[in-house]
Amino acid sequence: MSTRAEVVREALAWLEEKGSAKVREEAQVRYGIVAPKSFGVKVGEVQKLAKMLGRDHALAAALWATGWYEARLLCAYVDDPAQVTPAQMRKWAKDFDNWGVCDTLCLALFDRVPGVWALVEPWSKAKGEFERRSAFALMAGLVVHRRATEAQLREGLKLCERAATDERNFVRKGVSWALRAMATRGSKPLQAATLDVATRLAESEDKTARAIGKEALRDLKKSKGGR
Repeated sequence: MSTRAEVVREALAWLEEKGSAKVREEAQVRYGIVAPKSFGVKVGEVQKLAKMLGRDHALAAALWATGWYEARLLCAYVDDPAQVTPAQMRKWAKDFDNWGVCDTLCLALFDRVPGVWALVEPWSKAKGEFERRSAFALMAGLVVHRRATEAQLREGLKLCERAATDERNFVRKGVSWALRAMATRGSKPLQAATLDVATRLAESEDKTARAIGKEALRDLKKSKGGR
């Protein structure tokens, strides 16, 4: 039977074999994913490896510690949400260094962890660009997967409005994403509340907030069939 260290070495060797410079370059140039350590493996291949490995909380921790981009993506599918703790999520979020890891962990792992909403507000105030994005990527995922209450999402609207002047690219896109998710996937009362927030932002003197508001209003209009 392989030890955990051996499994990690085997997983990294598998990823290295599947990697390509072309995929790595495309991730950087086309998608803006800049990872210090990357093999250049497509997400579908990462998910295939995850199925072979199965759920293993301790293995996920060991994979995360390697620092490899694809190994950290792998953690989203290998870790067990029932065993993930707030301390672990806070620690990993501080390690986020690109939107690929941030969004994958938030949408495929963190949003399945009981009580995760408690981290949304602290992350929405974080200084780091990708740590702060975590709040809004997670919020979008919770809306889409219907894992947040109406009261929580209304609080989320306030957090979106508060962060809408952050002009950093990946924070701005995260806020817009969360707001648009609530505009199109939320309940009718939540959509109405989102309309109010989006209208205020669209009329803001701040260019970043104004752009976010207009994006949300556009999506609201589309969701109502152009009416």
